[in-house]
Amino acid sequence: SKPECDFIKGIPPAIAIEQKVNTRNPRSTVGTSTEIYDYLRLLYARIGKTISPISGKEVKKHQTEDIIRCVSNYPEGTRFSVLTTLHIPEGRTLETQLEILLKEGYNRVEYKEKTIRIEEIEHTSNIDTSSLFLIIDRMTVSSEKNTISRLADSAETAFFEGGGECILKFYTKKGIEEHTFSKRFEADGITFEEPNDLMFSFNSPVGACPTCEGFGKVIGIDENLVIPNKALSVFDDAVMCWKGEKMSEWKKNLIRVAEASHFPIHRPYYQLTEREKELLWNGNHLFGGIHDFFKMLEENQYKIQYRVMLARYRGKTVCPDCKGGRLKPQAQYVKIGGKSISELVALPITDLKAFFDTLSLDEHDSVVAKRLLTEIKNRIGFLVNVGLGYLTLNRLSSTLSGGESQRINLATSLGSSLVGSLYILDEPSIGLHSRDTTLLIKVLRELQALGNTVIVVEHDEEIIRAADYIIDIGPKAGRLGGEVVYQGDLSKLEKATKSYTVQYLTGEEKIETPAHRRKWNNYIKVEGAAHNNLKGIDVIFPLHIMTVVTGVSGSGKSSLVRDVFFKSLSRFYEEDGEQPGIFNRLSGDMHLVKHIEFVDQNPIGKSSRSNPATYLKAFDEIRKLYAEQQAAKQMGFTPAYFSFNVEGGRCEEC
Repeated sequence: SKPECDFIKGIPPAIAIEQKVNTRNPRSTVGTSTEIYDYLRLLYARIGKTISPISGKEVKKHQTEDIIRCVSNYPEGTRFSVLTTLHIPEGRTLETQLEILLKEGYNRVEYKEKTIRIEEIEHTSNIDTSSLFLIIDRMTVSSEKNTISRLADSAETAFFEGGGECILKFYTKKGIEEHTFSKRFEADGITFEEPNDLMFSFNSPVGACPTCEGFGKVIGIDENLVIPNKALSVFDDAVMCWKGEKMSEWKKNLIRVAEASHFPIHRPYYQLTEREKELLWNGNHLFGGIHDFFKMLEENQYKIQYRVMLARYRGKTVCPDCKGGRLKPQAQYVKIGGKSISELVALPITDLKAFFDTLSLDEHDSVVAKRLLTEIKNRIGFLVNVGLGYLTLNRLSSTLSGGESQRINLATSLGSSLVGSLYILDEPSIGLHSRDTTLLIKVLRELQALGNTVIVVEHDEEIIRAADYIIDIGPKAGRLGGEVVYQGDLSKLEKATKSYTVQYLTGEEKIETPAHRRKWNNYIKVEGAAHNNLKGIDVIFPLHIMTVVTGVSGSGKSSLVRDVFFKSLSRFYEEDGEQPGIFNRLSGDMHLVKHIEFVDQNPIGKSSRSNPATYLKAFDEIRKLYAEQQAAKQMGFTPAYFSFNVEGGRCEEC
């Protein structure tokens, strides 16, 4: 709906950047939404080096120039041979192949380091073809044009006859030196895929891991459901599925052989080493582990109780093949600066910035990657400047807060370098620590310096003071507002004004600090919180007082309060709810709390019929009141008659 106004003059193309998460797409990440990942894909396709996982050497596809370069490294007059493997097409015998080669003009082969004329070979059945090589040419090293031209022809012939392979043998004073060249992209017996940009896309079947289809997670047995309380030991029933008369046999079996298996049954799960956890999950020849237990359930799925039990412990777990990297193995072999693309997107953006700042490339790669690196560095720099350096590029867009989403859109706008536009931002400072507000102001200034107009709806004092021009609407809210109370720059602020904003900016009004603080005795303690970037911390939350959790943007406030504290308490009181973040245990006075409510900045209702009265359930009482009136009773009206949601009460026209 268009706004009610007489006319608007001089409006440039406008871009509104809102405080909301725009995508629920499970494939969208910080990297894809800022376009940094698209540039990384191109970078890896252009200058990425494929490294063999067996030898650790670079996989190369050789050209004729490589052979000429190799020969030029030897002193003039050195004798050498150009050979290739004897390639026998399917359905053809060695004898037939040798006859064809003879007709094509080839005279000699090399067998077990000896040169033999083809017509002299009699008994082909005794010959080991893996030791048989076709001699293409015999030459001496020379810098003459004719010799180089002849070498190039011989190399091409060797590649053609040997199915993409060419061998050079140099006869030096020290002995025979051999060099193998291949036109095939292979090494250590593995044929590798040549890098292209789709190979690094988890949204394309060309690059996506076939097991998880590029999501990075699969439906499997969820560790957090199997062992919900990691502060318990195996002896104290840490493994939820090993309870009950029948299933506890698995636990008893482990206890019987624990000493022989060197497994500590009395140690809390979170204190177990990686080796001990692996032993518990995979078992050994003496006892069956947790994985064996679920294998048994899968084999007996015809029993309904086993199907129910399997469903109870199923959840999203990290893909076992790509380890959450989302790409197929071939893409993981391609490296730049010793790192694969999956390793780079898992780095915090501040570390990624340091990686690209110190990346050294050879002359050829520097020229090829120059434009791509400029774009990548600029966009990473913008993300750091808007206070998002703690995020990783593989972080899902749907898990970001409204403020983070808005600042990512802001960084993307800067990256696109639009000019002559009007940017409208709705409270970009929400969720920002004062330390990061300065960086945000710098970014807004950069956006304006490109030749854009920036309008910010804001309450933050620092941002108001940084503005060139202020428009204050008021003086109060609702029908008592709607007027321009003050407009002008900061230097002309008047003291005698009805603008609350100006009164607080000039220091006329201020918020008093409480003289006394409440004392507390009861608390709830979270132990070993290690979700996202939390470092296994223990935190006490006092009860019956107001507690503020503060810290710079990305320090882990939401991870601690929402993902660990709120979700774990929801599970404690309601025995369901979302999966909490990683922590060891809850302790303290949980019995003193009856209910827990999470209030955030997300909109409360999506229904177009919802209003504050219906949301607060106040409208129910209003309808009852009207239904109890004398006139309503005479006409037989029930509370439903006064509802706009049901037939009989609502206007059927609209």
